[in-house]
Amino acid sequence: MTITSPSTTTALDRHRERNADQDAVDAVQKRIADAGVEYVYYQSVTVNGRVIGKVVPAVHLLRNLEKGVQMHRTVLADFQVDRAGNLLGGGTQAAEFTAVPDLDTFAVLPWDTGVGRFFCRLYEPEHRAEIGGRPLATDVRGNLIRLHAEFTARTGLELRSGCEPEMTWTGPGLEVRHRPDDSPAYRVDLLERSRPIYQKVMTYARALGFDMIEGDYEDPGQIELNWMYDHADLTADRLVTYRQICRQVARELGVTASFMPKPATGAMGNGCHHNLSLWRGGENVLAEPGRRDLHLTETGRHALGGILSHAAGAMAVMGPTVNSYKRYWDSGQFAPSRINWGMDNKTCTVRLSANGRLEFKLPDAMVNPYLSHAVLIAAISDGLDNRIDPGPPQQGSSYGAGSRFTALPLTLGEALTAFAGDTVVQRALSEETADLYHAYKSDEWARFCGAVTDWEHMMYSEDTP
Repeated sequence: MTITSPSTTTALDRHRERNADQDAVDAVQKRIADAGVEYVYYQSVTVNGRVIGKVVPAVHLLRNLEKGVQMHRTVLADFQVDRAGNLLGGGTQAAEFTAVPDLDTFAVLPWDTGVGRFFCRLYEPEHRAEIGGRPLATDVRGNLIRLHAEFTARTGLELRSGCEPEMTWTGPGLEVRHRPDDSPAYRVDLLERSRPIYQKVMTYARALGFDMIEGDYEDPGQIELNWMYDHADLTADRLVTYRQICRQVARELGVTASFMPKPATGAMGNGCHHNLSLWRGGENVLAEPGRRDLHLTETGRHALGGILSHAAGAMAVMGPTVNSYKRYWDSGQFAPSRINWGMDNKTCTVRLSANGRLEFKLPDAMVNPYLSHAVLIAAISDGLDNRIDPGPPQQGSSYGAGSRFTALPLTLGEALTAFAGDTVVQRALSEETADLYHAYKSDEWARFCGAVTDWEHMMYSEDTP
């Protein structure tokens, strides 16, 4: 590999230098040989959370470690064309980007050990004058890695998180009948009915490095499987990988795996609560050592204040679809309805749980974890810098209660307005990503507003005279 002089070294050059580490390369090559890997996915993630990439024969590993793979940059907006006919993300003439694999993300797919995968970071192609080799501004994964590293360098703190990915499984043999006044939650009989699903998902996840810890059945077809919390960057990678695992298991079993936030009126929504803690070395600074009661340190209160202050502006990220907001309209379904916090209070936006953990309940099952964690780091940083006070905890149910913070947006349109007015949230994503995300989601909202639904037919098709 060509190593440039320090005066001209780019971020792309530095990534290539890391990929030239012979011990690390040898380790990957040994894993490829031992497993019999013949093909490798070089994958990235779009602003909407979709996994994209290319497949390359494994014999080209060394070439791809240096040169990466090239893709058209509008793929990062899922090749979305808006209602005016514009291809989002730069149009058809936009330059390609270079996706370079992170060596430490290599994994062998347990359902087909002839295939491996890397997560990639994205760069401007070298031929672009002045900007060639820079990190691609719309690389959501690369942005989170950089933002988190900068936060740690400045504060000495690391964000650790664990996600609670709820989802709905449907198909032959999964149908559930229960009395309207009787919840199927936590029933082992229904877990047993779902045994082929959770066994395959957990087996594949463990093979991919997850420390699976527990799971439960929550609503008809709704299963939640959890793994151990970790550095926020790793948690984001694992959530994306978990979704890929679930899609694979669904294909194998002939059922459907859905991450739709609100699958049916009256049904429990599919959330993806983020459980957050801040660490300095081996110590969680949100809690004081030795105390058993629920409490927050001064650092914890300011971090929480930042999260709550920017919750409204972050809603377009945490609830990224039109359907997301149906989850917040069904009061009593454990989704928050106000921006507040409470001590072990499941009706609040943020619940202080045991061991100094903040359970942030706004994200749903379709959240892009690279965006959500980037926004949370920025909000926490703002809270710490400005010593934002979260106020007293909510006592009792939040439903019908007031809040000292901005109202919770209850449609994607309202959320996009709040997003556009929150500079802390937008800076967390980079100007280019924030603009692209806003354009993408504004077009989604406009399409929905122009669509005629079954509900409207039911209400109005024969209503007059």
